[in-house]
Amino acid sequence: MIFSAANSTGTVGIMWPSAHGFDNQAFFHAVDTRRCEQRLSWPALASVIWEQSHALNERRNDHPISPATIRKMGERGGMSCQHALILLRWLGVPPEAFIAEPKPGTAGIALPLVDDSQRLRWNLRNLYASLNHARTSRGATWQQAAEHLHCTSRQLTGLRTAKFATSMALAMRITQALRRPAADFVYAANW
Repeated sequence: MIFSAANSTGTVGIMWPSAHGFDNQAFFHAVDTRRCEQRLSWPALASVIWEQSHALNERRNDHPISPATIRKMGERGGMSCQHALILLRWLGVPPEAFIAEPKPGTAGIALPLVDDSQRLRWNLRNLYASLNHARTSRGATWQQAAEHLHCTSRQLTGLRTAKFATSMALAMRITQALRRPAADFVYAANW
């Protein structure tokens, strides 16, 4: 299942001009289309998504994702990588489904299966370690890597200590540059 709203130049909304980027608008369109097919209001969708990890949420006494957070994803230029995973789980597709031309070997790799006592999380330290290894093996500086990935060097070095998230667009630019599926950096978490 491929979702794409990229135009002929690969430009999507305010995202960078690349056919290899995560298409936030196509992603939101897929979420909204599924929501409408299931006749869910935004609060009902937030409840359905929250129930995916019912046992975990109950055990942790977590707070649910706001319906407005989900609804406004389509208006913003992006979203956090962790929020995207919640919705990708509900859609049942990997994030590469929203890249017009994913790198060979990255498309069609399912995200890990999780039950209601878990949720999907990005392993940002692993993403950092893999990026750092690739960077040093090529003799590149963080600044050069940042220029290649259309971000700041701080955004990249910050992955090593990031507690929660980075943008979904950046996470996917990194996985595509590494030529690895997002599933390699996503795990079933108990938090």
